[in-house]
Amino acid sequence: MAAPEGSGAGGGEGARGSRVNQELWYACAGPLVALPPPGSLVVYFPQGHSEQVAASMRKDADAQIPSYPNLPSKLICILHSVTMESDPDTDEVYARMTLQPVSNVTQCDKEILLASELALKQNKPQTEFFCKTLTASDTSTHGGFSVPRRAAERIFPRLDFSLQPPAQELQARDLHDTIWTFRHIFRGQPKRHLLTTGWSLFISGKRLLAGDSVLFIRDAKQQLLLGIRRANRQPTNLSSSVLSSDSMHIGVLAAAAHAAANNSQFTIFYNPRLVLQNL
Repeated sequence: MAAPEGSGAGGGEGARGSRVNQELWYACAGPLVALPPPGSLVVYFPQGHSEQVAASMRKDADAQIPSYPNLPSKLICILHSVTMESDPDTDEVYARMTLQPVSNVTQCDKEILLASELALKQNKPQTEFFCKTLTASDTSTHGGFSVPRRAAERIFPRLDFSLQPPAQELQARDLHDTIWTFRHIFRGQPKRHLLTTGWSLFISGKRLLAGDSVLFIRDAKQQLLLGIRRANRQPTNLSSSVLSSDSMHIGVLAAAAHAAANNSQFTIFYNPRLVLQNL
């Protein structure tokens, strides 16, 4: 597991704490992301962590991040727990992971580590969804959201085309368990699928701009879910409550150094979208 980012823990009505829908979390994280299951062996790279923190904060790694000479270049760790979470201010997804260094790594451990890497894709749910980058029209408070026809037919409940115009009410649940209600209508010349009433409330509530992306999925329970992926406009996409404090970043490296010396546990926060942006 390369370059996780560490910090302290990170609302509103309908929030249900740190537990989020796994399928929606993965859809928001992106197609290249897969989390290992608890009990897996993973590799933590302190130097990669330092470089990622410096890049995310637009700082020089050598000048700003203290070194820990006794901290190995990589730590093979057992993953005790992994919790999917979402920032309450930005909806950016991240994972809380508790690691413990493994001393005296054997060939058997290395084979288990390889097996853990191969099992990542098998651990990830395969969910059908659509994702659209928002246009200026989509984010206008006077407009609606234009949904690609194939996506609407695949994800949304089927419209009753005996109605004129065909329309229905949709309810979609976000990462924080908040339910958003939209009017889905098929109209225009040429005819197209639109989300109208309720859409501007969602745009303003999430503070979305052109360039951000919205995705809809229908999960294994046939629930309609929606999430967002924000465009990379700032040094870090997460709010001040999560993954953004110098002392917290440095504290994780200190905790890793202590864990390596004492075979104790330490916690990291893994921001998959920030890792992908820095690749």
